[in-house]
Amino acid sequence: MRYLLIDHITEYKPGGSIKGIKNVAMSEDFLEFHFPKNPIMPGVMLLEALIQLTGWLEAVSSDFKNWFLVTKVIKSNFYGFAFPGDQVELEVEFISNGEQNTKVYRGTGFVKGKKKIVAEFEGEIIPLEDIECTEEQEKFFKVLIRELRR
Repeated sequence: MRYLLIDHITEYKPGGSIKGIKNVAMSEDFLEFHFPKNPIMPGVMLLEALIQLTGWLEAVSSDFKNWFLVTKVIKSNFYGFAFPGDQVELEVEFISNGEQNTKVYRGTGFVKGKKKIVAEFEGEIIPLEDIECTEEQEKFFKVLIRELRR
């Protein structure tokens, strides 16, 4: 199963930063088990949402030639839960270039202005065409930024 955790990209600056939204819906199957009768979005899924948003930043920054593949979580702090019905505002910013074609990013997630996660992570920059159809990803990006609906 594949989880697509970015519902809307609200802002981006190629090579610098990106902002997006994750809507937590009661119908998401991971909530059934985390935790039964007390559903919360797993912290690792918040981290994954930040990493997916980083992939989109890398894609748009490289004219859809590259993608970000996480290799190491440097640090990750959680400050509360995201519940069904919450809208998680995600922000990712480029921190530095690492060694051998890697980059370091910092991501933050908020619900109603309250911090829920802050993470720093490193990853490889890989060719997007190795994992996805670049044309389809570019079209999907336009949906995420709402360009196709204008």
